[in-house]
Amino acid sequence: MSKPTTNFSSSPQFPLIPHHPPLSKPKILSLKPLCSQDPNPNSTKTLTLISLFTAIPDWSDRIKERGMQQKRSLYNHEKWVHHRSSLRHIRHLISSVSSRVILSLIPPVITFTSVAALVACYNSAILANLLPEFFPVLRASSLPYQLTAPALALLLVFRTEASYSRYEEGRKAWTKVISGTNDFARQVIASVSSSSDGSLKKAILQYVMAFPVALKCHLVHGSDIERDLQSLLEVDDLAVVLSSKHRPRCIIEFISQGLQMLNLDEAKRNMLESKISCFHEGIGVCEQLMGIPIPLSYTRLTSRFLVLWHLTLPIILWDDCNWIVVPATFVSAASLFCIEEVGVLIEEPFPMLALDELCKLVHSNIQEAIATEKLIQAQLKAKRKSRSSEHSPNGWPSS
Repeated sequence: MSKPTTNFSSSPQFPLIPHHPPLSKPKILSLKPLCSQDPNPNSTKTLTLISLFTAIPDWSDRIKERGMQQKRSLYNHEKWVHHRSSLRHIRHLISSVSSRVILSLIPPVITFTSVAALVACYNSAILANLLPEFFPVLRASSLPYQLTAPALALLLVFRTEASYSRYEEGRKAWTKVISGTNDFARQVIASVSSSSDGSLKKAILQYVMAFPVALKCHLVHGSDIERDLQSLLEVDDLAVVLSSKHRPRCIIEFISQGLQMLNLDEAKRNMLESKISCFHEGIGVCEQLMGIPIPLSYTRLTSRFLVLWHLTLPIILWDDCNWIVVPATFVSAASLFCIEEVGVLIEEPFPMLALDELCKLVHSNIQEAIATEKLIQAQLKAKRKSRSSEHSPNGWPSS
């Protein structure tokens, strides 16, 4: 019996496959970045939806924060004339498109106006029999709103008044700091007359000019203290100040140590040391205003009251206004939220004050006092000599 023959070993039926990897083999590495970027398509859609909803609030917040970092200017006579001009209403109306307060209100105003439009569309569809009859018309009595309107008005007024009181307290604190700085510099210029203390006197006056700048940078977010102080302090002093955790107190320590090294009698030194207390007091008041806001429950209550009020406002006004509820809701939201927004902005007083201009004013006042010191002394010495020559030794005028 003959054995069956197989052709697998002698003459293969299939072409030989080369031993190197085939060119058509898919590269797995090329697919990994795509998989890592989009492991879950639903999450990508969710992120896109969230970013779409937050795009306008993020844009308005950027405008608001950019406005908070703008430098304010002190008023002079020309600016006061411009401020009380009869054309101010037209000017303020035209500048509404660039107002950061108004632009920051775009998200809530658009939201509540859209809700009013949806309520109007729904009620109109019900009245036109476009929806089943079991859908109710959204309407309610206006009596609850008439009863709660005075409460909302008082809440907004008290909220804004509390914010303005903080603004006023911050302004008064900086008024004391500026006046104390000018007075302290005047006392140093008048008290230190020794030529051996000339360089130390100049350094102390530089520290005095640097203190309000350091306090401003300590209070206002986004300030560049290194840029602001590099023209006032020497490089080694600036390095010590920048390495300190509390820059204004570090400059006060420079001033205090410099006073101890002056050749002064004890009475003058104690008098100058007592003047430093206004610096510490100013720091304490300003840090208290920065660290302790208006009670958060008060702010939250105002916000919740406004939101609930405008969510239900179209339902209350439907019977009397019909489609007018849309512009009525727009006007109400724009007005009331604008009052609340102003209260929130001035609650942090220091970005609202012209602190850069006040610091420049202190610098120019001290520089002017230093420049005129010798001139005034020469004038007074000349007057003293002329008066003594006009009188006789016994005190009677010479004939």
